[in-house]
Amino acid sequence: MRRSNVLLASTFGFLALYVAATIALGATPETTDSGRVVRAWFHDNGTHVRLWLLFATFALVVFAVYAALVRNALPAPHRDVFFVGAIALIAETATQGWLWGGLALHSHALDPTTARTLLDVASYWGPLLTGATITMLVPITILAFQRRGGLPLWLGVVSAIAIVEQAIETITIFGHSGFTAPGGPMNLFLGAGLVTIAIIGLGIALARSMPD
Repeated sequence: MRRSNVLLASTFGFLALYVAATIALGATPETTDSGRVVRAWFHDNGTHVRLWLLFATFALVVFAVYAALVRNALPAPHRDVFFVGAIALIAETATQGWLWGGLALHSHALDPTTARTLLDVASYWGPLLTGATITMLVPITILAFQRRGGLPLWLGVVSAIAIVEQAIETITIFGHSGFTAPGGPMNLFLGAGLVTIAIIGLGIALARSMPD
């Protein structure tokens, strides 16, 4: 099978699994919710959490294939910087999955304070992930603006927009509620949406530029 086809398959496979995981999880607890509300949510949504973990697990496998193919197609040292960011994304997402899965496993026995604390720890996945995504996208943006590595200018613009948003999104480290809360809409919707668009665009652009 041609590498370009594998890259396209992993690109859209990751997208499909990511969307499936997001839908499976549904609406999640708010940062301002009490420990009792958090415990009740995990008790009522344990199956949703496990479905999310299932889809996310396969999404990380497909993303690893995607990241390896992208790395192979890029020049050094840009490819290595990108790959470090991709590995960090996988590791941080897996760690978040451990916490969510653990909270859902024996939710009936959860202490409310423990539930709230562990969810707070897991919620900082969003703010910290900005470091991994910026690491991934900076070399892509540089190459695209330099018209190197087979990357088009439009991808550089898309990636640059995502980088700026991710840099601003670091304010969620200090957030407490609402849009800028850790694990809130700025992390899960705006930031995740822009980065996903850049990731999908990169896969498509590289696949189109690969020789037969």
